[in-house]
Amino acid sequence: MRMIKMAVLGVAIAFSGTTLVHAHDHAFSFGMPSDSGKAARIVKIAMLDLSFQPASVTVKAGETVRFVVTNTSSVDHDFTLGDAKVQADHRAEMAEMAKMGGDMAAMHASMGGDDPNAVFVKAGETKELTWTFGKAMHLEFACNIPGHYEAGMRGTITVR
Repeated sequence: MRMIKMAVLGVAIAFSGTTLVHAHDHAFSFGMPSDSGKAARIVKIAMLDLSFQPASVTVKAGETVRFVVTNTSSVDHDFTLGDAKVQADHRAEMAEMAKMGGDMAAMHASMGGDDPNAVFVKAGETKELTWTFGKAMHLEFACNIPGHYEAGMRGTITVR
């Protein structure tokens, strides 16, 4: 069934002249996904209507953190870790999905589901993402559903 959905999505993309690049194919300069059992600590993030609570997190270089992300709003959101380029690329991907119309959650799932650095969280759901952070730098966590980032749905991660 998944292969059929992916084939249908591929045909839709081919006819639209659009190419979607999924982050599964990218290496990350800011760290890597990790097993939740290796997490040194848990950070709980609440997704509100158009913001995150807390809006900033500080981690240590090399630290593994399990993010427990709960969508308390009535609309779907995504939670993406990354630098400015990763966020911009993911926003473009989400915008292309929105142009195709339909249920973004279903399209996201048909493309293989969550990226290693992102989770799509439907209203009322909780998902987890575990990440080992690399060198000291500044990153963002953001919702890249069209209009959400622009409305301020983003936070900062300081890696020390």
